[in-house]
Amino acid sequence: MSEGGEPQPIASLAGRLLAARDAPATPRRVEARRLGDATRSIIERLVATTAPPEVLADAADRLEAVAAMLGRYEQGRLYDGFAESANAGDPHAFFDWSPLLGRANPLAPPIRVEALDGRVTGQVRFGSAYEGPPGCVHGGYIAAGFDEVLGVANSLSGAPAMTGTLTIRYRQPTPLHVDLVYEATLLEVRGRKVTTTARLLAGDVVTAEAEGLFVRVGTARFVELMRSRRVPGDATGRGGS
Repeated sequence: MSEGGEPQPIASLAGRLLAARDAPATPRRVEARRLGDATRSIIERLVATTAPPEVLADAADRLEAVAAMLGRYEQGRLYDGFAESANAGDPHAFFDWSPLLGRANPLAPPIRVEALDGRVTGQVRFGSAYEGPPGCVHGGYIAAGFDEVLGVANSLSGAPAMTGTLTIRYRQPTPLHVDLVYEATLLEVRGRKVTTTARLLAGDVVTAEAEGLFVRVGTARFVELMRSRRVPGDATGRGGS
């Protein structure tokens, strides 16, 4: 099957995934997730609110105060590893901060991933902030979800890699505010190339399919990217107040 070594079966690593996701959280992680959930709720209400100008002004004042409060602290990653699931050293990295999976990241829907029956599944419900066509999920968000779930499949299979190409076939409009399921399967590991496929379901209806070609990249490259990472307020990338 593989020129670069047989990958570990996805199902055999389900326990590791669940243990990482369900491990007791530190007080800081608990509050970071709570803040992420609260911010997500604000975003959901803001994108379709009918509130009058004075209410919007009051909300903006309060949020500006919160931003100023958080701005007193340094910007930077407070975990070991990387935000992308395929490259995360600390498994909490992508469960907390991923832009697709992370409960502490208000940009995430978030997608809840599991490894079951030899494949990776991701359960998600996209809210109003992700709307493209009326009542439907924007295709770009669907693609980003595929990229992340396929990345999880790569990681769990012992073949972490970065996306080379990602091909999406949109079969049906994908509805908002409905429970959806991503299903991803590893097809092949050949040298540095990893091929995976996935589909997105709304109930029994397949709304989209994807195939990804991923390329293995050495750890040294990720260390280099981490060292060069820039954050607001510090041109050196080391963080600052």
